Amino acid sequence: MSSGLMVAIVVVAVVVAVLGALAGRRHQQQHPSLSRRFGPEYERTLARHGGDTAAAERELTGRVERHRELTLTPLSSAERARAEQQWAQVKARFVDDPPQALAEADALLARVARDRGYPDSDVDAQIDMVSVDHGEHVESYRALHAIARPDAAGRTAPDTEEQRAALVRARGLFVALVGADGEPERVPAEALTKARVPAPRQAR
Repeated sequence: MSSGLMVAIVVVAVVVAVLGALAGRRHQQQHPSLSRRFGPEYERTLARHGGDTAAAERELTGRVERHRELTLTPLSSAERARAEQQWAQVKARFVDDPPQALAEADALLARVARDRGYPDSDVDAQIDMVSVDHGEHVESYRALHAIARPDAAGRTAPDTEEQRAALVRARGLFVALVGADGEPERVPAEALTKARVPAPRQAR
């Protein structure tokens, strides 16, 4: 092999290595940006694509682009107060009827998201758009929606503890959507006891 050919091979190898490094650097610059924006939602999307980073980031980038077409507005003081009152009613209802409370919480989240300007024609599309702003909370919306409709998801009804946990987690997204202050609420622990243990019958 001539020295000229060897030099050419080395030059080509160096060029390929440099181009690969530049491409990797561009990819690394995009990856942290999407990862920071979506938080846990980034990892969930990556897992759903079988670890294919390019496919996951294409999906998330598409969400960001569609999100730019939305016109989001904060709730008015009256709307915020009404939503908080409705959530308090959901919390109170959980003591006597956990499934109904979860169904109402699911509907309330969808309604508040719609009032903020997120799409409401399809729950999956709404969740995708909400994830752009609230990636750290949006999985709780999916979980609540699935638990609130176990038959539609092809699963058995969850136990009361699972229902309570879903409602507690969903409070974080509710707070973020309505712009309310304060710590996430706790569903009363006595709700579990009341749901599991029938009330004693009065003697006649």
